[in-house]
Amino acid sequence: MLIDTHTHLDSKKFDHDREAVIQRAREAGVEIMVNVGFDRETIPTTIELAEKYEFIYAVVGWHPVESIHMREEDLDWIERLTAHPKVVAIGEIGLDYHWDTSPKNVQHEVFRKQIRLAKRVGKPVVIHNRDAHEDVVRILQEEEAEEVGGVMHCFSGSWETAKQCLDMNFYISFGGPVTFKNARVPKEVLAKVPEDRLLIETDSPYLTPEPYRGKRNESSYVAYVADAAAAILGKNRGEIEKITMENAKKLFGL
Repeated sequence: MLIDTHTHLDSKKFDHDREAVIQRAREAGVEIMVNVGFDRETIPTTIELAEKYEFIYAVVGWHPVESIHMREEDLDWIERLTAHPKVVAIGEIGLDYHWDTSPKNVQHEVFRKQIRLAKRVGKPVVIHNRDAHEDVVRILQEEEAEEVGGVMHCFSGSWETAKQCLDMNFYISFGGPVTFKNARVPKEVLAKVPEDRLLIETDSPYLTPEPYRGKRNESSYVAYVADAAAAILGKNRGEIEKITMENAKKLFGL
């Protein structure tokens, strides 16, 4: 009953064995995968995957590191795609102050436009937040994003930030980093997140969990994230699978 709520199966890193990666995920018990398209190249390939596989759903949006390249027609294109029966959310959108590839004011504008789009079409948002906690929360608040809610993808912030997001109708999702031995803060935050707001993911091919840290990530490894969550919460794997599957279905309307 596992669900990987955030993956990039269309990444070029999977070009030589994509079918095998998907098959391994299915054999590991991953019933549903949510693939995220985030720019002009990956949105079409994400839609293709969702159309090819019954158990893969699509999220479409414009990544903050690509903000400088977004045109108005791209926003219109994303809005049209939200009518696709397999598109379940807008994302991943947000702010990224780590890579510094797009000016902050441009990132803010693109972020706000996509929140407004999500509200127009009634879809939740998938939030990318890197080194921008304060501004991400402020913009979500100012744009009244709680109207549609969403998920804080691969959450890396403090419990104080998590609380602000929970108050805005957001789910908190954890990936590979929560399995790292020195990941004190993510483990502490996961322990405090209400069960009905908890999600797990891989963000594959990135952020690979232990014991494969440093290698390419894939959706089957969401099982290791589930195991880490179970250990932190004092539950068994089956309970985590049930909780996170039910939460994802509610969030994405599956």
